[in-house]
Amino acid sequence: MLQIIFKLIGAIIVLLGVVLIYDARIITKKMFGFGDQNEATSGLKIFGVILSCIGALIIYVCK
Repeated sequence: MLQIIFKLIGAIIVLLGVVLIYDARIITKKMFGFGDQNEATSGLKIFGVILSCIGALIIYVCK
């Protein structure tokens, strides 16, 4: 039962990471009206990759 919960949490984390990767430009346009949006977009994409890796590791470890 606990493994299923951890796998669901890992899947949600991976989902959030993928959404950050693909929608980074849209999110930065909504959140940051001024300034350098390219750096904010790069930061969100990097954060999305890190989240996806963490979620995948959670799923992988909880066999």
